This record gives sequence, C-alpha cells and structure tokens, in this order.
Amino acid sequence: MGDRLVKTLMRGLSDCLQHNTSGIACRMECRDVPAETLYDVLHDIEYRKKWDSNVIETFDIARLTVNADVGYYSWRCPKPLKNRDVITLRSWLPMGTDYIIMNYSVKHPKYPPRKDLVRAVSIQTGYLIQSTGPKSCVITYLAQVDPKGSLPKWVVNKSSQFLAPKAMKKMYKACVKYPEWKQKHQPHFKPWLHPEQSSLPSLALSELSVQHADSLENIDESAVAESREDRTGSAGGEGSDDDTSLT
Repeated sequence: MGDRLVKTLMRGLSDCLQHNTSGIACRMECRDVPAETLYDVLHDIEYRKKWDSNVIETFDIARLTVNADVGYYSWRCPKPLKNRDVITLRSWLPMGTDYIIMNYSVKHPKYPPRKDLVRAVSIQTGYLIQSTGPKSCVITYLAQVDPKGSLPKWVVNKSSQFLAPKAMKKMYKACVKYPEWKQKHQPHFKPWLHPEQSSLPSLALSELSVQHADSLENIDESAVAESREDRTGSAGGEGSDDDTSLT
C-alpha cells in the first residue's frame, strides 16, 4: 500500500478456535484521507453496497437515539462455507477530530435467524478513527465475533493473513472515491451527522435483547476444504480489488 500501512494481528488464535470465537485487530494509516471522510464511508449504507464486495444485504432497521441504531448485515463467506448474517445495535460518537463506532449483536423480534444463513454474533466490534492531519488519519478495527460454527483452520488463517488486510485496502480505495460519488448521490444527506434527516422508525431499547451465542445453533464446518476458486484467488471473489462499481 505504499505509504499506507496495514497491520493485522490475530490474537489468541488457539483460544479463539477452542471457544469458537475469532478475534481480529487491524490498523491502517491513510495519509491522504481525512478522518471525516473515513467516518462517512463507514456510515453510508448505500455506498457500502457499492464498495463492499462481500455484502449480500444490508439495511438500517430502526433508531434508538440520535447516535444509536439497529441494523442488518449479511455477508459472503469463503466457499464452500455457509454465508452469515447479524443483527447489531450500533452506536457512534464524534470526539473532536476523532470518531468511534461500536456495535454488538441483539435480538429483534421481527428479524429471527434465517434458514438460508447462519446467524453469527458480534460480541464486540468497533472502529476508532484518529485524525493525524487535515488530510490524513489512522483507523483501528477491533472485532470479537462468534461465527457460530467450528471453522477449519484455513478459514482463520485466511481471514487474518489475507481477507482482513484486503478488506482494509478496499476500504481505503472506497474512501478516495467517496467525495466524488457522494456529490452525485444526495450530497447533503448524512443522518449520522444530522439526525433530523433520519426517517427510520424509533425503537425502544426494551424491545431488544442481547444476542447470546449459546442460544443459537452451532454449525460444524471444521472439515470443510477450501474451494479451488478461492485457493487460486479468481477475479471477483473475496478480496477482489475490482472497484469499477464506485461510480
């Protein structure tokens, strides 16, 4: 990435495998992306559908406060694993020139687990964006996720060594292209900055409950072998750098 540094650390790998949870920490320095742009990219759900090649479906469900909402996200897993989805309560907070976004899994009565997807659990996931100048920032991504299944070792290795850095690089490219894209797509619509713009229905916190991993079905995929397509890294698969859709 030239002068942009991506560092990926997989902490407690054997412990994570034993307890069916994955812990990932990533850090990326962006010397030519303002912190506020990166913050907007992480929030803009319509733009995510353009740059996130792993997304199957994503949408906001309801808002709890001016800086908290509930949303749905489903994503493609490396073949031939089953795809996953998650319902999360997300909160965010601007702190001067820095920003933080956090989420964890919740149960929503209208969005139970689907038969065609494995409902995963975000135990705690977050982004910390720190400004380092008018046109530069550092993002730190931390995630503790229970994928609800016994995953093969090659999946864990690939996630930490390949997929996570690739996703960060793709995010960087999306940030570079975002100002131009946003000018053509409701440039002033940013409900994460201007809550009065939000048309989401209100939801009381009492209608939600924390999604505990032990209440969901475990899927044993520990013996699943990596597909030939993913081994060869064919174009358009996970980690593709194709960004022609960012227009």
